[in-house]
Amino acid sequence: MKLLSKLIFVVCFILANSAFSQVSTLNVTETSAYRDIVKSWDIKGIYTTDNSNIGVLRIGKRELIFDAFDENYSKIFTKIIKLDSKESYVDNLFYGDEIKVFTVHAPKRKERIVYCHTFNFKDNTYKKTKLLDASVEKKQPLFSGGNKRQTSFAMSPNGKYLAITTDNVKKNLNSYLIHVFDTNDLSLVFSKSYNEHKERFYEQNDIIITNNQEVFVIGKQFLKGRSEKKNGEANYDFILNKITNKNLETLKVETDKDQHIRSLKINNNKTFQLLGFYSEKRVSQIKGVCSFNIDKEDFTITSKKISPLPTSVYEDLYGYRKSKKKNKKELSNFYIDHIIDDGIGNSFIVAEEFFVTSSYVNTGMGGYSTITYHYDDILVLKLDEEANIKWGRSIYKRDGKPAYNVFFKDDKLHVLLNSGKNLLKKDDGRTKVSKGLFESSSLYDIEYSIDGNVNYNKIQDNKGKSHYLPYYGVFNDGKFIMENFARLRKKFMILE
Repeated sequence: MKLLSKLIFVVCFILANSAFSQVSTLNVTETSAYRDIVKSWDIKGIYTTDNSNIGVLRIGKRELIFDAFDENYSKIFTKIIKLDSKESYVDNLFYGDEIKVFTVHAPKRKERIVYCHTFNFKDNTYKKTKLLDASVEKKQPLFSGGNKRQTSFAMSPNGKYLAITTDNVKKNLNSYLIHVFDTNDLSLVFSKSYNEHKERFYEQNDIIITNNQEVFVIGKQFLKGRSEKKNGEANYDFILNKITNKNLETLKVETDKDQHIRSLKINNNKTFQLLGFYSEKRVSQIKGVCSFNIDKEDFTITSKKISPLPTSVYEDLYGYRKSKKKNKKELSNFYIDHIIDDGIGNSFIVAEEFFVTSSYVNTGMGGYSTITYHYDDILVLKLDEEANIKWGRSIYKRDGKPAYNVFFKDDKLHVLLNSGKNLLKKDDGRTKVSKGLFESSSLYDIEYSIDGNVNYNKIQDNKGKSHYLPYYGVFNDGKFIMENFARLRKKFMILE
């Protein structure tokens, strides 16, 4: 009897697993492997050029590595550029056939030099250009404001202009500089100071530059000190700057003092919006989405709105039994990673829970501290043109590194990530996306319909050198391209 019960349990387990984990609806192609001549796993970007070639940027111990592939993913060449001993990578931007890689050189304690390394994947040409000199106070950073994502560089949609913001914080003055360059020859178009104040600190959130050389910068300006709250109320204002060669306009984004907002992102869709998460308790928590519609010409706020998170978000995280109690509480530590336009006025917000913990390990003769990075739950929200939440879902996830990516194709939103080989739906309706200590992994496509229905689709079981890295992939021309995690035998996977 016991044997029969165990057999029934195993059969049900297999059926449930196979019914739950479906096969991906995407067409999957793997390329032939090529031998890598440089041992580097630090991929900073994969891009497709105007002639459908593939360009990959990697960072070595002290070098920039540019890999070029043809449209059939056959290796064309690898270019290695040595960096100076005190030169470090900051960010990169890509347009057409060219990638621009930004580095900072620190020859002296207070001296900083920003360089642009321009590489053309089509004709294999390279040029290093000095963009600007700067000085810093003590350990003051030149670029600040970024948490998970760098927020100091932007390129215009037509690829003609480049905007860079730098900190200019001194002992008696807090100020920030915007530099606009012509991307053709990297000549300086204009440079201007903004948010100057003797006492108030400023934290940049986001930046964009238009085809007309207009720069919009949103940031948080603290009223007194650097505390987020004073006497229970918000201790900051959000300031939107519109910067051109001739003018500097400043708009104070009015928020309720009992609403606490960590940061705002610019969504330049059909309407110009500022989007973020709000809380009724503290900036590290979220109760819902806040939005501010901006008239770019009049530079005024035309409307503002808050939308609480729907119950479905809590059901995915805590199960239907606990969701009714949990939705009265707030979620914590979510950062917006992606704002994706669906082409008809709707937007998707995709955010990830991110926080850092530390612990002390006692060895008996002293000890040491360890730091752990947590990249956990994912939040997916669909907003209409007026920033109303049409639906919301979440992914109950645990990870120790940035590992997911997202793209929109054929009216479906796809979230790609690696997880444990077997995903089983719990009795309370939740699906935990994580990998056990001794469990093998699989690549998944978590697919959302336009109505918010979700399918967990398995792309493949990861074996040996067939472990792919969605986080560093790119979506372009209807294809998502990513590279595998391997030391020497590299290859690509294409989803379309």
